[in-house]
Amino acid sequence: MAFEGLSEKLQNALRKMTGKGKLNEQTVKEGMREVRMALLEADVNYAVAKDFIKKVTEKCVGQEVLSSLTPGQQVIKIVNEEMTELMGGSNAKLTWSSSVPTIYMLCGLQGAGKTTMAAKLAGYLTKQGKKPMLAACDIYRPAAIKQLQVVGKQVNVPVFEKGTQDPVKTAQEAIEYARYYGRDVLIIDTAGRLHIDTALMDELERIKETVKPQEILLVVDAMTGQDAVNVAKAFNDKLNVDGVILTKLDGDTRGGAALSVRAVTGKPIKFSGIGEKLSDIEPFHPDRMASRILGMGDVLTLIDKASEVFDAQDVEKLARKSRTSDLSLDDFLEQMQSVKKMGIKSMLNMIPGLSGKDLDVDENALKKPEAIIRSMTPQERRNPGILNASRRKRIAAGSGTTVQDVNQLIRQFDQARQMMKQVANMKGKGKMRMRFPGM
Repeated sequence: MAFEGLSEKLQNALRKMTGKGKLNEQTVKEGMREVRMALLEADVNYAVAKDFIKKVTEKCVGQEVLSSLTPGQQVIKIVNEEMTELMGGSNAKLTWSSSVPTIYMLCGLQGAGKTTMAAKLAGYLTKQGKKPMLAACDIYRPAAIKQLQVVGKQVNVPVFEKGTQDPVKTAQEAIEYARYYGRDVLIIDTAGRLHIDTALMDELERIKETVKPQEILLVVDAMTGQDAVNVAKAFNDKLNVDGVILTKLDGDTRGGAALSVRAVTGKPIKFSGIGEKLSDIEPFHPDRMASRILGMGDVLTLIDKASEVFDAQDVEKLARKSRTSDLSLDDFLEQMQSVKKMGIKSMLNMIPGLSGKDLDVDENALKKPEAIIRSMTPQERRNPGILNASRRKRIAAGSGTTVQDVNQLIRQFDQARQMMKQVANMKGKGKMRMRFPGM
């Protein structure tokens, strides 16, 4: 996760400060000094970090906090609120044009992940019930048009291209094409450079003046740290962008860009790229991100992701089976695959207490149990009780595992089935008090 280093340092600084019971002004200032160092080490803009510390300190040394019975909780609440405000306060949604198509123009430096992000955004909007189309207006980078066609095909979105003709003309023709074929969203992938230059900005300004996009979205590589903020400011000064998309937030980045971009440019972060897959895009929620950074988890995003992966009818069907102990290894396999889609580490990082931790998680951990279940016959999956020694030996050989691995999986399945039955039977009976096997 992008904020692992920052998260750990912030939590340590706050723990030292809030673990003292009663707070005084000196304790708060010493703690805030450590928080400031953590922010600067994470590549947060110096002026932004200074202003943040000033605001938090002023609120923390107020009489209400210092005289509180739980000053530690009050301090964490204040830091959380100020960090949320620093990143924009609330989720900034895309705006829509009154005429079709709504045009979004993506811009940014070469290597920021702009072309891939165009396809990610198109795939995201498709899930929202829209009918997007991509326009290839990067005519300079070798294979840029081909790359857009490849990723467009992967998300099942058409790509309009006219080779190396003037990008302004291509953008104009793309609008007419989108209208004719009933595409209600047009995403324009523009050219980038290795650095900001006059030629790049002139072309982007010509496209902007000609097609009049509903929004100009700046794609910024979060791994470039403080430089990402300088790039964002330069593009905003020239084009007056409407929002920012941060890419590579899953990478080994210190997170300073996410905390600084909004404060420096005044423009909201609308989306973040959280992985290499074309489905790895999520709306940027400042409050949820602040909670993740402070180790408080992000249950709302976890629920959003789960609702995308788990079908409501399948969940109800699973609940019915749980109550009657009718769960099979096929159901077990199906749930494992759903968890795999969500990403094990990504999912754990949203759980309070685990968020922001440097978790040593093997994303391939489910491959072995998956191979074991797939090596069973349909009858064995439905009724694991028939798995005698010879059957287990055959399954181990077929899955490239050991008999011990097979035995362990069956034990885990029995424990999970027992736990799910317990949860299903206790539902609606008030507070549940139980011990989960194996946890």
